[in-house]
Amino acid sequence: MLIVSGLCLQAKSQSTSDGSRPQFLFTGFSSGKVKMKNGSFQSMLLNYNTVSEKMVYEKENNLYDMINTEMYDTIFLQKSKFVPVGKVFHEVLYVDTISLFIQHKGILEPPGKPAGYGGPSQVSNTKIRSSVELSMGYWNLDLPKDYIVKADPVFWIRKDNNMFSFTTERQFLKIFPDKEEEYKQYIKQNKIKFDRLSNVVRLIEHCNELSR
Repeated sequence: MLIVSGLCLQAKSQSTSDGSRPQFLFTGFSSGKVKMKNGSFQSMLLNYNTVSEKMVYEKENNLYDMINTEMYDTIFLQKSKFVPVGKVFHEVLYVDTISLFIQHKGILEPPGKPAGYGGPSQVSNTKIRSSVELSMGYWNLDLPKDYIVKADPVFWIRKDNNMFSFTTERQFLKIFPDKEEEYKQYIKQNKIKFDRLSNVVRLIEHCNELSR
């Protein structure tokens, strides 16, 4: 069953200097429904922070991370469906014998600084994570001027009740050693790009067709 298709996933940087929040998956907070493990539902203003990998809710003009993820069953937001996996959430893209999920991740990078020969340089991501976490409450507030968020998503497959991650063709083919050549040929013939969400969904559709 197809959950999401026809979208492009461009692993590109987002840069703003106007106080916007590129760390969030959606452009703004919107009403979503939270299904609890006990079957009850709650309505909240929600968005997903790709840098902290936290589902965030807005209440009385304040932003809060959703913790205790083991209490949640499913979150429905912006025509998308998210399920908790450990302390983060994965978006459900396709459900079948072989199911597909995406872990939305973002890497926070500082403005480029002048380096030798006129090129920019950037300090280590570890330093940025520490300083922003301490001063900005887990990255939920406006980012410092000219910081960028680089999309760094990870795809996940659920197959035979096991989860496998991949971002490249090589990693994907290792999940299916018995059909590696067949899938490799399909990828080549159909020009499957692993940075395009719609292409990856189409590939998983093909995998399920062959498994029937």
